[in-house]
Amino acid sequence: MLKNVVYKIFGTRNERLLKQYYRIVNQINGLEAQISKLTDDELRAKTAEFRQRYTDGQTLMQLLPEVFAVGREAGKRVLNMRHFDVQLIGGMVLNDNKIAEMRTGEGKTLVATLPAYLNAISGDGVHVVTVNDYLANRDAETVRPLFEFLGLTVGVNLPDMPPEAKREAYAADITYGTNNEFGFDYLRDNMVFEAGQKVQRKLSFAIVDEVDSILIDEARTPLIISGPAEGSNELYQKLNAIPQMLVAQETEESTEGDFWVDEKNHNVILSESGHIKVEQIMSEMGLIKEGDSLYNVHNISLMHHLIAAMRAHYVYFKDQHYVINDGEVVIVDEFTGRLMSGRRWSDGLHQAVEAKEGVEIQRENQTMASITFQNYFRMYKKLSGMTGTADTEAYEFQQIYSLETVVIPTNKQMVRKDYNDKIYMTTEDKFNAVIEDLKECSARGQPALVGTTSVESSEVLSKMLAKAGLKHSVLNAKQHASEAGIIIQAGYPGNITVATNMAGRGTDIILGGNPKPEIKKIREDASLSEEQKQAKIDGIMAEWQKRNQQVLDAGGLYIIGTERHESRRIDNQLRGRSGRQGDPGASRFYLSLEDQLLRIFGGERMRGMMQRLGMKPGEAIEHRLLSRSIESAQRKVEGHNFDIRKQLLTYDDVSNDQRKVIYQQRDEVLESNDLSPMTTNMIKSVLGEVFDLYIPPKSMEDAWDIKGLEKALKDEYHIPFAIATKVEADPNIDETLLREELIETALNQYKQKLDNFRTSISMEVVKFAVAMLPENKEQWNLVAIDGFIAQNGGVSEINFAETYARPDATQVEVLTEFGKVTKSILDNQVLRFERGVLLQHLDHYWREHLTQLEHLRQGIGLRGYAQKDPKQEYKQESFNLFSDMLDNLKQDVVKVLFAVQLQSMDDVPNEDDFDEDGPISNQHLDFNEQTQFAAMENQPPSRNAPCPCGSGQKYKHCHGKLA
Repeated sequence: MLKNVVYKIFGTRNERLLKQYYRIVNQINGLEAQISKLTDDELRAKTAEFRQRYTDGQTLMQLLPEVFAVGREAGKRVLNMRHFDVQLIGGMVLNDNKIAEMRTGEGKTLVATLPAYLNAISGDGVHVVTVNDYLANRDAETVRPLFEFLGLTVGVNLPDMPPEAKREAYAADITYGTNNEFGFDYLRDNMVFEAGQKVQRKLSFAIVDEVDSILIDEARTPLIISGPAEGSNELYQKLNAIPQMLVAQETEESTEGDFWVDEKNHNVILSESGHIKVEQIMSEMGLIKEGDSLYNVHNISLMHHLIAAMRAHYVYFKDQHYVINDGEVVIVDEFTGRLMSGRRWSDGLHQAVEAKEGVEIQRENQTMASITFQNYFRMYKKLSGMTGTADTEAYEFQQIYSLETVVIPTNKQMVRKDYNDKIYMTTEDKFNAVIEDLKECSARGQPALVGTTSVESSEVLSKMLAKAGLKHSVLNAKQHASEAGIIIQAGYPGNITVATNMAGRGTDIILGGNPKPEIKKIREDASLSEEQKQAKIDGIMAEWQKRNQQVLDAGGLYIIGTERHESRRIDNQLRGRSGRQGDPGASRFYLSLEDQLLRIFGGERMRGMMQRLGMKPGEAIEHRLLSRSIESAQRKVEGHNFDIRKQLLTYDDVSNDQRKVIYQQRDEVLESNDLSPMTTNMIKSVLGEVFDLYIPPKSMEDAWDIKGLEKALKDEYHIPFAIATKVEADPNIDETLLREELIETALNQYKQKLDNFRTSISMEVVKFAVAMLPENKEQWNLVAIDGFIAQNGGVSEINFAETYARPDATQVEVLTEFGKVTKSILDNQVLRFERGVLLQHLDHYWREHLTQLEHLRQGIGLRGYAQKDPKQEYKQESFNLFSDMLDNLKQDVVKVLFAVQLQSMDDVPNEDDFDEDGPISNQHLDFNEQTQFAAMENQPPSRNAPCPCGSGQKYKHCHGKLA
């Protein structure tokens, strides 16, 4: 009651924020008359003026009113669209690191242009994030004329783009792309071997469209880049036969049966009798020894794959959770109904489904890099989002992302009618009622959009509509390519469109159909004059006006939901397709007690109640209390899913801290021009630890293991250090001095190795230069020298071909200058050698660590039985694993630095390798490729060849593991 009194006096938080924003809207509107008087050139020049004012110290907030006024004026001139006042508010909400909830049809694409323009002034780049490639392309092309008119560049970041194109897209002032692609690019950037191979700039400001879909629905699955791991396809095929030999229990409490399907958690649990039966079957198959237990340590992986096979058969179903496309199992996004090409289930589940469907089984993958959407998007300096449905998840946005949700009023009052749900006993009764309702819609010319939760449901309904003689279109994962064409005409009089989940479709449904495609064809028809084009366009618009009025008179777009979704938000998104910009519309959900949500949450109780009321098959019950009861069930599911995401984040926060350390270390290695301080510290640290292991600090001489230390240094690090001789020569020698002498000897040995390498290359470089400068000056190949310097990373302030083309140039003069450049070439080769060693080992150990963390996470829950907090245990164990990883990493790096034999190239480049335009082939130009180590980095030898590091092992058993 007290809260209500406070709200009446002061207003809600949302109302107070809107009042503040309306004050700024008044400032922007006050500038409109002044800004509208500017010429196009003067308006365009405002961008440069804003950038200068920002450089001079003005903040973006100080610039906002004028920037928004200029952006609105540009929209009027270029796009023929003027931002509404509520759209100005939406732009301010986005700029304030908040989420703007704006109903469908309120023009969120146009809203994003204002904060994008404002933040692009800083020069740090703006990312506009969408849920799919089509929307990224469409939105970018829609607003590109506006941004380019204002002097800004626009890039689109799409999958499979070459690195150069991606770099160009990220270098733009405003970059459109999908959440997946932005995240994957971040991971790929932290796997490159040269700093110049990165494509992303720093993460400055992101505007996330359909923010609830991206930051909540998709946040349950982390982004993973993986590579093939060792695995046996035969095992998946054998285990695929077992689920069909088992009998399911009717209920969880039942004592008859081998397993129970836990639909809430998408899992399968074996009963005690089921375990005995499975062990017997596996024994007969030869998978385990007779009398052996599935829970023996050496059988844990079998148990893991068996559960995956069970889930594939009894939890994951074709045309609901996945489809078969060109002989491949492709996941269907449970929230949007879209195909998730390239995404695979982990933990062997995808292989189990492939075995079940009889398609080619692809090898299980090893995680090479991973991050959750939560931790990726929290790295942005500024983050904001927009959607039609965020308020129901406002608590999660605040908790996880520190994003406040602001509900923005519609430009015109919402007049859509949302009817109570109709609940039937069976699915058949429900679908029959839907068909009858659609017949009435068709008869009065009212367009209808029917939402289903799966591909299978949409196809069942499609067959029923065809049988009833109702013409319709179907939009599901199988018609993904024609999505825009189908949905864009869903508002045509009498049209019936059946679609899977509508989250993030992003295309407005215009009542009367969308005339834009026809108009576009006419505008592009070169055979028509301008007068003819305009006449045809006027005719099209006149016809559309008639159709639009026809649909308005019929009641607007009618939304039918055939099942409640797990989240109220998805239902609201479906409803939100109707009633845009004050248009009339209606919505109703048809449910049955056989629907998954009702069946899992109280379906039996509701069935008993309906039977007691004397309901007959085909009859429906409709009451607000029932709708509230269903919403209550949805809240339970939403809470459960929130807990899943929160737990995922809790565990990923641990690995995220470690990921930051590794990626920061990687960046230092990539960007440093001198890695000698890093390698020197590693050598000191590792050899110091080795020394302390055999000769403990402050220990008696009797405790010294001198022979063991000498052997370890020689065998593992290739460092000859005669400790015994030194001790015999000076029995009173101090172990601290001995330790320092060892480290000094090792550092000198390593330095000598690099110096020898430099000397040998220097001689070959001189030979090459002399060969390019024969006595006959007309035969000088100065282009080859320039190409050689550039290819090998040398730094030269002059261009040899231009500088020494003059008649009085001498050979000595050219060689002297070339000698100065040689040092940078030599330093570059050493740098690349050390960088290659460090990065290869860093990446290898990080991959192994990610695998260990995944295994740790799967089993850590069992610690709860010992009255321990699994999360705290995970933090402690992962920290120990990380510490061990760093120690092992340093040791292996130092071993390789001392073991690798650096050699110069075998063949010196000669004039035949060059033409007048430069190098014909770079085969002989890169000294790094000619060193033994670099062969591992760029051109690995065959797996059974001796390893180039000189260890004596085969490549596949040595550095081939890293590659």
